[in-house]
Amino acid sequence: MLKIYNTASRRLEQFKPAGEVVKIYTCGPTVYNFQHIGNYAAYIYWDLLIRTLKMDGYAVKRVLNFTDVGHLVSDGDEGEDKLEKGAAREGKSVYEIAKFYGDDFLRNFRALNLIEPDVIAHATDYIEADKRAVDKMTEAGFTYETTDGVYFDTSKFERYADFAKLDLEGLKAGARVGFNSEKHNASDFAVWKFIQPGEKHAMRWDYLGRPGYPGWHLECSTIIHEELGEPIDIHTGGADHIPVHHTNEIAQTFAMTGRELSRYWMHCNFITIDGEKISKSLGNVYTLDDLAERGFSPMDFKMWVLSGHYQGTRNFTFEGLAATKQRRLNWRNRIALLYQKASTASLVDGVFKEVLSVVNNNFNSAEAFSIIDTSELSMEDWKEIDELFGLNLINDSPDVNDAVRDLISERQAARENKDFARSDEIREELKSFGIAVEDTPTGPIWQYI
Repeated sequence: MLKIYNTASRRLEQFKPAGEVVKIYTCGPTVYNFQHIGNYAAYIYWDLLIRTLKMDGYAVKRVLNFTDVGHLVSDGDEGEDKLEKGAAREGKSVYEIAKFYGDDFLRNFRALNLIEPDVIAHATDYIEADKRAVDKMTEAGFTYETTDGVYFDTSKFERYADFAKLDLEGLKAGARVGFNSEKHNASDFAVWKFIQPGEKHAMRWDYLGRPGYPGWHLECSTIIHEELGEPIDIHTGGADHIPVHHTNEIAQTFAMTGRELSRYWMHCNFITIDGEKISKSLGNVYTLDDLAERGFSPMDFKMWVLSGHYQGTRNFTFEGLAATKQRRLNWRNRIALLYQKASTASLVDGVFKEVLSVVNNNFNSAEAFSIIDTSELSMEDWKEIDELFGLNLINDSPDVNDAVRDLISERQAARENKDFARSDEIREELKSFGIAVEDTPTGPIWQYI
């Protein structure tokens, strides 16, 4: 039975879906720049969630959003919209920026062999729904208007601090000098921003008689309401979303609908690089393309991520990634050995069942990998492992074709005839196919290199 650590209750709980289809929402990218490897780690963890649910026999409907408006650089209610910042940086329109970086995200998403969401929801497609949502919040008495926007009054939602265990008094006491004096409470947040005279903002929609755009937090509540309905079963995101973004989502949704947003919440922790936070100023922002230039595939990185736990803090190093690449190669060569055996019948009954059981305990892929390392597996076991983790082990480890098989036979004949020069030539030729040959007392064994 699947067990999930629920952020809301702060305990491990047995998962019980509300209906026949498990409804899942994943906070997606803000499409204004390339996503770095830390960003993709989260989607790798949630891919394991989806795959585990499917292996357990659940039907799943999953929505992932693209933030293409309203996410300000402060992650709050001040600063420049990130899409506007990206457009200014590259001399393009905000729409061109959103399209380019959205497409790049999907390119890498697919390269990582992640199961695609049933719905990819662009924030700009839900503007009218956003307006209706603000109307409902206002009718319920949860908002107030200032000169720069419509704000959610967090004092009207008594449970506002509960989800993140916020210290609202401390937040109020620590409000900086430049605090917006029109806000009723330090924790209040904008659900709709008005564009000020002279302010550059290409994306704008009329609401309450003024041009503006939705607040960043609003889109997730709106998209969930429109595409899934409340409450959903599982809401996923990064740990950094807990104190502000997800707390605000919960408040908004209750104000809009009178319902809880999600029954289970899952949050992944961060990865650091060489012990440091990922930061442009430190020069340690790596993309998947950067890893490829160093000889590492997306599957190498995916396996590195799954070698740890989604709730743990992971420290990325290239030495660690190299070790993971070798581990994956070892697994592929175990598959190669099965091609060369007469039988691929199950060698140990129930090994994959044990692997799935471990993963069902809050997605402990690290322990599952240890079981795989130390167990003798059949080809059927490997196929199920590939289905669960999506590491492309089978696709990247095909049986050799007839041309390679003929070369291996020719090399063996050359060795038997003591034509070692020809044998060495064939060995080098096999390397061009990514194949190495090891001579054993029972005959040659080929492996991937």
